[in-house]
Amino acid sequence: MVFDSMRVMRVMVFGTFDRLHPGHRFVIEEACRRGATHVSVARDATVERIKGKKPRQPEEERARAIREVFPNVHVSLGDPDDYLVPVRETTPDLILLGYDQMLPPGIALEDLPCRVERLPAYKPERYKSSLRQEDA
Repeated sequence: MVFDSMRVMRVMVFGTFDRLHPGHRFVIEEACRRGATHVSVARDATVERIKGKKPRQPEEERARAIREVFPNVHVSLGDPDDYLVPVRETTPDLILLGYDQMLPPGIALEDLPCRVERLPAYKPERYKSSLRQEDA
């Protein structure tokens, strides 16, 4: 968890986090195990642009849910125009991606200024967001 023996590693995760579920919690918990965690919550307009539909919960509600479960995590809303603004502002040492998470359109691994690690799936047959939407 310590980076350069003097500074705590900054770890960043991104996502929609719609209807926070155990799969989302797994990603955030893994980030917390590695260092000071920063969560960038996708804006409603960004979700609609990328996924073709609005999230079930508004952006502030999704961010609030994360803050309630993880009070020691830094939670912010993503930038509506530039996906890399949160990365530049946070300067993470590590970015964690979910097992099936894609980078935003126009962003490549080479655009990210730090190490990127993909996490394993956490019970995807049960907790994948697209499957859970059927439960609503």
